[in-house]
Amino acid sequence: MRQRLRALISDRNAPQKHVWRAEIILLSADGVGTVEIMRQTGKSKTCVWRWQERFATEGFEGLLRDKTRPSRIAPLGPEIGEQVVALSLADPPGETTHWTADMMAAEVGVSASAVRRIWKAHGLQPHRWRAFKLSSDPQFVAKLKDVVGLYIDPPAHAIVLSVDEKSQIQALDRTQPGLPLKKGRLGTMTHDYKRHGTTTLFAALNVLDGTVIGRNMQRHRHQEFIRFLNAINAKVPADKAIHVILDNYAAHKHPKVRAWLDRHQRFTFHFTPTSCSWLNAVEGFFAKLSKRRLKRGVFHSVVDLQAAINRFLTEHNQQPKPFTWTADPDKIIAAVKRGHQVLDSIHSALTLTGGRVWMTYTPTVRRRPADL
Repeated sequence: MRQRLRALISDRNAPQKHVWRAEIILLSADGVGTVEIMRQTGKSKTCVWRWQERFATEGFEGLLRDKTRPSRIAPLGPEIGEQVVALSLADPPGETTHWTADMMAAEVGVSASAVRRIWKAHGLQPHRWRAFKLSSDPQFVAKLKDVVGLYIDPPAHAIVLSVDEKSQIQALDRTQPGLPLKKGRLGTMTHDYKRHGTTTLFAALNVLDGTVIGRNMQRHRHQEFIRFLNAINAKVPADKAIHVILDNYAAHKHPKVRAWLDRHQRFTFHFTPTSCSWLNAVEGFFAKLSKRRLKRGVFHSVVDLQAAINRFLTEHNQQPKPFTWTADPDKIIAAVKRGHQVLDSIHSALTLTGGRVWMTYTPTVRRRPADL
């Protein structure tokens, strides 16, 4: 036993509380008095007596274990958690939009940390929210399956292009140069800026190989859209049919665009459902462009901005990746249907307009959708 106590004292990794407890026992075994033990270990008389008694009753293992003690603060009962959850699911008082931990603590009479623990245990996050928009398009399922069908099983001897415009891209110049990234410090950028104009990027993502056809234009009208279609027509080999996926922007359905489509028989337009821009694959490229090139960019003119976008397009096309659709359309349809049912239960004035059509409509690929 003495060897184990000495080994514990000499162990450099042993906790200090274990070390001085072992010293008390060794000094007691050597016949040292309580006052001298107190002087050498720096502990009180009651502490010395406590660990002498603990060793006598529990042996060496008793020195390594602390006895549990009841908390000074009584634990919260389950009714407190139920009250916090119930209040969290209701609107807060006054003109505030959501509960905070301090507000809830004051309302229930517990600490803010207790409120946070209850919220965490029940998966509640009142300070966070997520945006959503349910499509009200009566042909939602038809258009969804049409577009997803192009992604999963594109027609033979054809290419599928996801087309959209990123408008109002600002050429922003910072008022002062930022400091570079270094160890222990983030890169810096001034919060204010100078505007030098805007540009609009027309982009067409080739779903099959991931390349992008892009053109910068000053405005966002049907005239510019027709010019971009002409650029696509010149870029794509003449023996290929072209299926274009695009949203319901008015410029895409202009009468002059219809006339252009009649003159170019190899083009077929496929419109995404209303309020479903997430279905357009080119949106992923726009997000990549914004995150990697535009958000922290410094541009002294619109020409600089357009040149930077063109360089980014060139770099992207050097190592493109084909677009791969992975979501199950049936799950999307079911989620949208559940969303409409929830909205209908909350707002009795709303009605489900597409339930029967969703279950019976069989989509077909046509040159000219009825709503073009």
